[in-house]
Amino acid sequence: MVLNKKDAKEAVKRYKAKLELIKNGSTVNPFETDEERANLIKRMQDDPAFMVEFLFPHYATAKSAWFQIRLAKAVLKNKRVRRLVKWGRGLAKSVWCDTIIPIYLWINGENVALLIVGNNEKKAIQLLSDVQAEFESNPRLIHYFGNQKLSGSWSDGDFRTKDGRFIGWAIGMGQDARGFRKQSQRPNLIVCDDLEDKDTVKNPKRQDEIVKWIEDSLLKTMDGDTRRYLHPNNDPFPRSIQGELAKKHPNWEVDEVKAYDKVTYVPAWPEKYDNNYYREQEEDGILSAYAEYLHEPHTEGKIFKDEQIQWVKLPALNHFKIIVGHWDIAYAGTPTSDYNAVRVWGLYDSCFYYIDSFVKQSKMRAALEWMVQFQGSLPPSVIVHWRFESQFWNDEVKRTIDEVEDEFNCKLNIVKVDTPKGKKYDRILTLQPYYQNGRTYYNAKKKGHNYTQVGLEQLKGIEPGYRTHDDAPDADEQAIKYLEKHNKTGRSGAMRTGKMRKNKARRA
Repeated sequence: MVLNKKDAKEAVKRYKAKLELIKNGSTVNPFETDEERANLIKRMQDDPAFMVEFLFPHYATAKSAWFQIRLAKAVLKNKRVRRLVKWGRGLAKSVWCDTIIPIYLWINGENVALLIVGNNEKKAIQLLSDVQAEFESNPRLIHYFGNQKLSGSWSDGDFRTKDGRFIGWAIGMGQDARGFRKQSQRPNLIVCDDLEDKDTVKNPKRQDEIVKWIEDSLLKTMDGDTRRYLHPNNDPFPRSIQGELAKKHPNWEVDEVKAYDKVTYVPAWPEKYDNNYYREQEEDGILSAYAEYLHEPHTEGKIFKDEQIQWVKLPALNHFKIIVGHWDIAYAGTPTSDYNAVRVWGLYDSCFYYIDSFVKQSKMRAALEWMVQFQGSLPPSVIVHWRFESQFWNDEVKRTIDEVEDEFNCKLNIVKVDTPKGKKYDRILTLQPYYQNGRTYYNAKKKGHNYTQVGLEQLKGIEPGYRTHDDAPDADEQAIKYLEKHNKTGRSGAMRTGKMRKNKARRA
């Protein structure tokens, strides 16, 4: 690949900056004995966390995470590993897969022929330059393992160390992978790093082509006893190259790490992130946080679609005929449990208006506290009919309700209702005619509201054979069913209302 002058200048500037950072990051002990030197090398070989702290202080801004150490040891142990490294954004998957692990294998005496694949060749060369820069300027790496820069074999995207035990190549996704060989050495460690982009996620055919290219061309460049393959990528998309590889190869290992616990906000890498970091990320956009950090992609919707969601300014709350708040209860409050979903809807002019909600994997108490706060924000003339489904742990529900009411000096007057009959999927689908006929409206002030967005994601995830959470749409169905009982205009009235609204919209 030939870079234009501007790109070449930027690449040189970036590489020199890396060299300077590495040089300034570590020093050597000039009085070290041979025994001390040997002990340090042995410790680096045995302990990847120590190796990072000692050799790469410029990367070690925080102590290594358990899952990073686990990956390094697993790759060293298995010479034919196939691992899809599905870590949340910001968990250093590229640094570990592209730089730290290849050098960890090398200092453990292995011959490493590394082929890094990027979304394009330019990105791949940038990724490879990180490990190349370590060999060129890391004082401790040079001190303990020798000067490895080999003149005449040190170009961008293609280099070999002086001892001949480390070779690096870089290519772009989909390029011809044949012919990568130095003498008898072919690639024995392939890293496909962040292949997905805005174009591939919209093009399943292209994704399938890349999957086939990886299987039929890329992996076939490896021969011999050592044939390692790593595929680091967080997975914020409904369909991805990484995801399709996982489906086609169930025997490959999926190393999945979610960046945080969305109930407690405890980070997977507490040595780097505090308990407020991901809470703040959610405040900036909960759906993007779920996608980037937890691998929970945005749902397009096959039955309930974006175009069916009508955002409007609400009528005055005291103008609603009746307002209901239905609570779909969850007990556990864990990252894999159901959501506590409280959905507040109102009936006005034979139509149903979404007003507000709480939708979160939490303990019951958090949902009740939200109800108390919501009720306290209402004018005295507005009454919410609170309801919850009967549970087999009703005594615990009642106890929690009493505790919250006593603590906040508030009466919710919440009513227990029987568990609805029939399949949940069928019940939720009864909402679709309301959406199709334009009888459901959403509070425009809540368009960017996190709980509103989570609820809509669940609604759009409803389709045949769905396995997504459905607590919010289940609560919606119960709330709207209750409001429908108070809708005295009936079908003809609703149709007249719809026609009047359409005529009014035309005149406007």
